[in-house]
Amino acid sequence: MFIKTKISRFFSTAAAAVCLISGVKLAPMQFTTDAADELTAFEITEAMQLGWNLGNTLDSYDGNLPSMGLEAETKWGNPVTTKEMIDTVKAKGFNTVRVPVTWFQHVDKNNGYKIDDAWLARVKEVVDYCYDNGMYVILNLHHEEPYQNRSTLGADYEEITGYVSALWKQIAEAFKDYDQHLVFETMNEPRATGTDHEWWGPTKDEVDTINKINADAVNVIRGVDSPYSDSRLIMIPGYCASSDTTMMAGVVVPDDDYVAVSVHAYSPYGFAMDDKIADHSTFTTAYSNELTTILDGIRKTFGDKDIPVVLGEFSASNFGNTDARVEWAEAYIKTTKEMGMPCVLWDNNVIANNGGEAHGYLDRKNCTWYEASEPVVDKMVEVMNDKSVVWGSARKSPVIEHDDITTGKQIIDKTYNIDASVENGNCTPGLDVSWADLKDGDVAIKFTGDIPVIAVCDADWDDWTEIKHYDVDEEKGIAYYSSQHIAAAWEGKNRDVKDIAHLFARTNGKTSITAIAIIGEGKGDITDPPEDDTKVYEISMADRKGSDKLTFVIEGDAGSTTNGCVGYMGDDWTSLEWEGKIASDGKLTVEVDISSIPASISSAQIQIWWCDDKTAEMTSYSFGNEIQPPTQEPTSNPSEKIAYGDVNCDGEVTVADATLLLQYLGNRDKYTITDAGKLNADVDGESGLSAVDALVIQQLDAGVYTMEQIPLSK
Repeated sequence: MFIKTKISRFFSTAAAAVCLISGVKLAPMQFTTDAADELTAFEITEAMQLGWNLGNTLDSYDGNLPSMGLEAETKWGNPVTTKEMIDTVKAKGFNTVRVPVTWFQHVDKNNGYKIDDAWLARVKEVVDYCYDNGMYVILNLHHEEPYQNRSTLGADYEEITGYVSALWKQIAEAFKDYDQHLVFETMNEPRATGTDHEWWGPTKDEVDTINKINADAVNVIRGVDSPYSDSRLIMIPGYCASSDTTMMAGVVVPDDDYVAVSVHAYSPYGFAMDDKIADHSTFTTAYSNELTTILDGIRKTFGDKDIPVVLGEFSASNFGNTDARVEWAEAYIKTTKEMGMPCVLWDNNVIANNGGEAHGYLDRKNCTWYEASEPVVDKMVEVMNDKSVVWGSARKSPVIEHDDITTGKQIIDKTYNIDASVENGNCTPGLDVSWADLKDGDVAIKFTGDIPVIAVCDADWDDWTEIKHYDVDEEKGIAYYSSQHIAAAWEGKNRDVKDIAHLFARTNGKTSITAIAIIGEGKGDITDPPEDDTKVYEISMADRKGSDKLTFVIEGDAGSTTNGCVGYMGDDWTSLEWEGKIASDGKLTVEVDISSIPASISSAQIQIWWCDDKTAEMTSYSFGNEIQPPTQEPTSNPSEKIAYGDVNCDGEVTVADATLLLQYLGNRDKYTITDAGKLNADVDGESGLSAVDALVIQQLDAGVYTMEQIPLSK
């Protein structure tokens, strides 16, 4: 897995049915610009406003054929695109059309990947339907599976970039006279297809390949002789165009004033697409909060750094839940409008449930809007027309004011270079602090490299407790850690903050620290620190009895890769790293040589840093004798009173709590539960979260159990 902590910039013909325009209840949103004026990138994205995808049409293909002609357009069941269709979209209030195009079956690979003239002419014809309507048009490379998306993505940069660059040179030349209303998107969801990490956890080589291909495509487009070569907006995606903050952080954005990042966000996934969830009838508060978190992550990753973003695909599949989808649409468009991110609705013209892919909005045969989806579209247009919702008014995260780092109590007087790859080299020595020093203040760390985490422990070097930053000033290179978060994490171990005696800074990569100071508390909206996926299990070393081997079991989805450490506090915090893959029986047995751990150490931690299966747990450990269960359920802040069954922390125990738990267990990438919610969810008497907990919560709601019986006794 490759994780990067910050964004970088570098220099560097069938007859068509006659369609009738459907009647619309709302006036279409109007946004006019003078085509003769050169717009900035942010002005272009504002003018794009709300968009619509011509999905499953020019992007259709047949993987069993070496090549296809114009019949490819209707291969996946959609009718031939007509001007009347686009006129209907325009009349509804959309100002942008994304035209996904698959090219690989229309090129001559023996002739420099020359694009078939007839196919290129057809693509131009469809683009003109939109362009001549005064609409913005996004043209891309879509399902380029044999040449772009492949299992060997990380090793095949030269071949892939040759293909992508050859196509963009031809496309850019063919459209060289089109003004800024035409936007190019280098790729669609580039990823390592056919691997066990196709949609999550790319390798560094794969991320590097995508970044280099994007840069090459931008250079090719800029190199075409066109009045708009330097001012055309170019969208670039990260790995699979993911909205996950970890994968977005790997995007390298060229130092180019007209480059925007392309992100796809069918969010929240459980509501929008997950057909394993039985009930989609309510857009719950939990769903709304999850959506806000995802969109805020996009804003923090790009908007805060003045990088434009286009949400090139978004939608909520039709599960017969129109009213809930209307609520979703209102929340989605209001938030993205305020954040200044244009959204392009994915439409595959499938209205019936299709494994979570029923993204049908326009009935293209009749040029009318589907009854189940028209209210959803109308709500989007209504929000776009609502002048009280101001475009870009929240483009950047709220600013938190901090005291100057030089004004606080300085607690280091030298530079520390720390490196996670060096044994015992991933953290600073313990620095003396007290709660009297920390209370009502922030820890500020000036650094270069990876953002550090901090940890505190007591005078005996026990209860190592980590806290992540809640704010970072990338320009100054200073990260900030709140005493509120320190107290919450420490008290979560049932410790009094007065026992805090030492502070460390630790890195997950390479970090140089030049200053650590305790300053006044930040002024502004102090949000929770980023969620830490690390799972921590306290183990007793009392049963070691001279053994030099620690064995433990990780249980989770077969094939999931995982890594972590066995850590302990001696003179410094020391970690012994491990990694592996969960076997077909759902278990991974890990053996760690602990001969270097002094016999005087009475306790240690098994930590899981990463696992493809977010629900995986350490279930047992031994020192060559009887298997022991972990002594602590992993959590960063269990200080709140446990309210068993209240998974969503809304003060009630209902079937919604069981649903959220099942969603979380099924796809932790898409669903979140707070630390308090995780404690509340563990009701079946067995350590750890499972579907049995969800069943017990349902039975609790139904009256089978009373609160006095929870948690169950085993």
